[in-house]
Amino acid sequence: MTDSKRVVVTGATGLIGRHLCKQLAERGYQVVVFTRNPEKARSSVPEASEYVAWTPQYLDDWANALNGAYGLIHLAGAPIFGPRWDEQYKTEIRDSRVISTRVLFGAMTEIAQPPQVFVSGSAVGYYGDAGDVLLDESAPPGELFLSQVTAEWEREALRAQDLGVRTVLIRTGIVLDPNEGALPQLVLPFRFYVGGPILPGTQYISWIHIEDEVGIILLALENGQAQGPMNATAPNPETNADFTGTLGKVMGTPAWLPVPGVGIKVILGELADNLVTGQRALPTKARELGYEFKHPDLEPALRDLLKK
Repeated sequence: MTDSKRVVVTGATGLIGRHLCKQLAERGYQVVVFTRNPEKARSSVPEASEYVAWTPQYLDDWANALNGAYGLIHLAGAPIFGPRWDEQYKTEIRDSRVISTRVLFGAMTEIAQPPQVFVSGSAVGYYGDAGDVLLDESAPPGELFLSQVTAEWEREALRAQDLGVRTVLIRTGIVLDPNEGALPQLVLPFRFYVGGPILPGTQYISWIHIEDEVGIILLALENGQAQGPMNATAPNPETNADFTGTLGKVMGTPAWLPVPGVGIKVILGELADNLVTGQRALPTKARELGYEFKHPDLEPALRDLLKK
């Protein structure tokens, strides 16, 4: 018999995962964390009711924990903004998403009662370099490395539909949080009065406040009509130039020092392709399902996050 309040979460110790687990617990869910390090997870995600070692040698343990759960939310994956993208790290980016999803699907085929809903992480990087084209969830994948990885990642997740599992793919934009992720890195140059756009500056940033990111994941979990890809982005994406200009305004410092794209390429390698290009993604499905954004506009969102 399915436990309607048991939800399994991977990637629970990450930025999104920690916020999500707290909200799940507050809603009365029994949160089961799949993690490679249960001891670390106990301290960083204290709201969970169970911590299961998610490794091959403990296959029976985590497969049993998955059996009969209401939902599985899969957020695990190596950080995109981590080390320089050499071939070894690119393999880690891919395998941590594609292989982990394949393993979870394999477990679903072996247990008596797969979860009713599978919410799998994804990213707006799926769309590649899309210029200023408005993108809803029907737009095709791009050709960048991250686009290819994300498309493969999604294909693995969608196999769960063959088991009768409602499957939602959360294509997340740049998540804004005051303490982790992209925003502290974006803010740092402005503290030293050297902030500015990454050239060409016309590339779009599909951003989202951490509260709305969690809100859309909860919508995907709880709304039976949610299925397939769903953009988790604010309804008003901004160009890089406008984004940094607004950030400078909120910080009270000018956004006057442009960063050449070629310089970023020298420092970051192939990762730079995702900074000098962009996506103008819209949360079409979330809004059709009735999601109301708490932070739809950039300036008030930044003021809320930075307490300005």
